[in-house]
Amino acid sequence: MFEIGFHTDAFNSSYWSFEQCLQWARDNQVRYVECGAIDGVSWIHGLGYQPHIALWEDPVLLRKKMDRYGVQFSQLDAAFPLSLPEGATLGVEYALHAIRWGKLAGCPRIDTTDDRARPPGMTDREALDHMRRIYRQILAVAEAYEMVVNIEPHGYYTTKPEFMAEMLAFADSPYLRMNMDTGNTFIAGQDPVAFLDRFAAKVSHVHIKDVSESLAAAARGELTGIAVSHCAIGEGVNADNIRRCVQRLADAGYDGVLSIECEGQGGPMIERSLAWVRELIDSGQALHANRSNV
Repeated sequence: MFEIGFHTDAFNSSYWSFEQCLQWARDNQVRYVECGAIDGVSWIHGLGYQPHIALWEDPVLLRKKMDRYGVQFSQLDAAFPLSLPEGATLGVEYALHAIRWGKLAGCPRIDTTDDRARPPGMTDREALDHMRRIYRQILAVAEAYEMVVNIEPHGYYTTKPEFMAEMLAFADSPYLRMNMDTGNTFIAGQDPVAFLDRFAAKVSHVHIKDVSESLAAAARGELTGIAVSHCAIGEGVNADNIRRCVQRLADAGYDGVLSIECEGQGGPMIERSLAWVRELIDSGQALHANRSNV
């Protein structure tokens, strides 16, 4: 069964607070939210102009506030680029803090990724070995907390299927999974459907992201990821891939969240996206049910 969520990145440009995002979720009957984790103090967040959480906030009190809005976390975004040399210091501590905080906040998973380029001075083999050590260190704690660590296709290594396959085998653990992203795989020059097919058994969370025709023409194969869709989902050149991915997920029995990643424009664009995804889910689940009854 599919559930719908959204990433609060949608309201970065609107300078909303996290609580405003909770209000939007309640008003639009969206039960799941994903946001970034700030490990420290940020003036823009402290003034209420950033729609993410800070790890100095009390997770239990925030969870109680979210309960009042009828909203819960689907994932906490802790995607510091772990392929960088600093991944072994800053990245590990950031992920571990997010795991501990997320457990108390009722969040079941965190999101991680790599950098958009090969780390300077490293070969691919060195970078992969570097990340293997990092993920094993993170997973030792994640398993104790029963927290899923997702790897998202977003960077130089994670958007290449052969490297993603190796990364997902860094440890023999049910807590090492993948966050599928329809937009990042497309903008990186991959076929999102084929990418999903290869790793479907590892998927525990999904980002639904479209790509505008102009951005695809200018940057497909040049970028490894984009923060959000800059057109309403369903109105870009990736819409058919999204439809096919959702159907593949339905056929595979995916039981989880489809998290919308779209520029919100203060509400209108993400609301069009939400309506499109809801219609897609309704039709996809109906089709899957019909197939199951044949």
